[in-house]
This record gives sequence, structure tokens and C-alpha cells, in this order.
Amino acid sequence: MSGESPEMEEPQTEAQEPLQPLEEQAPEQAPEEAPDYQDLWVRAVAELDNVRKRARRDAALAEGRGTGRLARELLPALDNLERALAVVEAQPENAESHLTDGIRLVQRELIAALERVGIVQQVPAGEPFDPHVHEAVAQAPAEGVASGTIIEVYSAGYRLGDEVIRAAKVVVAA
Repeated sequence: MSGESPEMEEPQTEAQEPLQPLEEQAPEQAPEEAPDYQDLWVRAVAELDNVRKRARRDAALAEGRGTGRLARELLPALDNLERALAVVEAQPENAESHLTDGIRLVQRELIAALERVGIVQQVPAGEPFDPHVHEAVAQAPAEGVASGTIIEVYSAGYRLGDEVIRAAKVVVAA
């Protein structure tokens, strides 16, 4: 260090160019070198909003599928309750039984629970037949009823919003 002067500058190589202040740079070079942070921020916020919306939509669809799946599993048990009550109530000595009243109460509570989650029971007697929501199990002649009208319902249909969980099984007038 004895031979060096403090004012001695480091020699510049060809790879190093002297820095220029931003004001001296050519205007066509500035946009290419400096990213537009506001634009990047706006795009990131929009992407985050899209991800949130997609997550909400996916969660709602998954919830609907789960609700529909549970309903499909419970509906046969609900049908069996209805059949059992029909048989018991057909016998005069059992028509006013407390046990029958209790089973009917359980059936109504189960139907009410399904309705609270958006599953609606449909008993389409007297309505025109629609193959999208009804399943024709038989066709029978009926007087005074227009052809294609549902005259008897074997089992009720169920819907969750616009989705048919189970089509109503019906008899259609010929």
C-alpha cells in the first residue's frame, strides 16, 4: 500500500460501460428495461380474484355432488318407510296406532331435512309426462284423461336445483 495513491482509479475494461443517468438514456430503451409494476400488480390481483372465484365455484359443486350422493343413498330407505306405512295403514286395527304415527313423523322429518338442503320431492300426479324428470313404468288406458298425462305415481321423484336426483316412477295414460 505504500506505493499506491488513494486517488488511483480502477481501469475500465471493455465489458464495463460507464453508467448513464436515467434522464440521458434513449426513450426507446426505458420501457424495455424497466417492468411496468402497476400493470404486473393489476394482473396479479385479477389472477388472485379468478382463483378465489374458481375455488368457491368448485367448493359449491363438490357440496352439491355430496348432497346428491347422500340423497341417492337415503331415498330407498324413505321409500321403504312409505311402503311399510301403506301396508300397516291398510289394516283397520293398525290405522290409528301410535307406532304408525311415530313412523309417519320420522318420515316427515326426513323429507323436511332433505328440503332444508335443497332437495325437493315431486309427486307429479295429473301433470303431463316429461321423460327428463319422469320414468314411465307402465301405460294404461284412462277415461277423461288426456293421453300422456300421469295417472299414478309409484315412487316420488327428487330434484336438487335443476339436477334430477331420481326420476319419479309413474303410470302414463294411453
